[in-house]
Amino acid sequence: MLAYIIRRLLLIIPTLFGIMLINFVVVQFAPGGPVELVIARIQGTAVEATDRISSTGGDVQQQDVSVQESASGFDSKYRGARGLDPEIIAEIEQMLGFDKPAHERFVLMLGNYATFDFGNSFFQDRSVVDLVLDKMPVSITIGIWTVLFTYIVAIPLGIAKARRDGTRFDVWTSAFVVVGNAIPAFLFAILLIVLFAGGSYYDWFPLRGLTSDNWDELSLFGKITDYLWHITLPVLAMVIGGYAVLTMLTKNSFLDQINQQYVTTARAKGLEEKRILYGHVFRNAMLIVIAGFPGAFIGILFSGSLLIEIIFSLDGLGLLGFEAALNRDYPVMFGTLYFFGLIGLVLNIITDLTYNLVDPRIDFESREV
Repeated sequence: MLAYIIRRLLLIIPTLFGIMLINFVVVQFAPGGPVELVIARIQGTAVEATDRISSTGGDVQQQDVSVQESASGFDSKYRGARGLDPEIIAEIEQMLGFDKPAHERFVLMLGNYATFDFGNSFFQDRSVVDLVLDKMPVSITIGIWTVLFTYIVAIPLGIAKARRDGTRFDVWTSAFVVVGNAIPAFLFAILLIVLFAGGSYYDWFPLRGLTSDNWDELSLFGKITDYLWHITLPVLAMVIGGYAVLTMLTKNSFLDQINQQYVTTARAKGLEEKRILYGHVFRNAMLIVIAGFPGAFIGILFSGSLLIEIIFSLDGLGLLGFEAALNRDYPVMFGTLYFFGLIGLVLNIITDLTYNLVDPRIDFESREV
């Protein structure tokens, strides 16, 4: 097992390198850039990312993200640079590190990331680490509650559907699963706002944030209640949007195991159905469910909650990444990408170790990677 873990840890290096290289190359072809944004700010034509988000609900405004086009015949590689002294443009390039070729910037970035030096944000005057640590509690809160309730709902429902396969219960619950699978979480979020957050019907839940303005004045019980009150709709929207896949995965995994020969043998020996299901089938069937946990958690933490955080104005990592992409804040973009890519790869190794913990018969030593 130790040799396998060492091989997997060493494999993180080329995998992470590939992730960073592909994304770095893609970004180079994206229109606009930090230098152009600074030029636009100097000339007063920039549209900030924060101005694109409505303060009353996080709706993204339909505004153009590009800076003004340069006039024809102007000898500059940056749009909107007309009328600026070339020395000023050169100073901006040097300040942002764009005075070097792309391949040198990439090598320098990897060298810094190897020592966990993620640099500073171009436009927020704070280090990337401080920004991530500041926003992380919100996203982790959303992620943990969402994964917890998703598993609480999906696993028992999937087991019940497997035990009652083909019955009316299976058919009726499949309708809810289809609805949950067909409609994305952000549409459920909008529906919940319309119904329960003062949209058109009831005003039972707050629309934005995780706490009220008078949070510091509340008692301990009041703070817990206020927190749960705020988090109800965001978590409910993500659970409804994510439980369907896990439910069907659990059902199909249990059906596959129930039809195995060892289950037939156990029934022939007179074992109780519950003992067969939870003593033998459960351990084998849960392997594939466990395998999906790291991906589910990272997906919720980094990308799945993006629109939810915007809709409910939750100041987390999803909103941070969204604003960084709009503002071409490359240190924040690549720093968070590296950070979460590394976490995802490490969690995959932990998943394999969990496999072995659930079923010691799995031999990782014989695997090449």
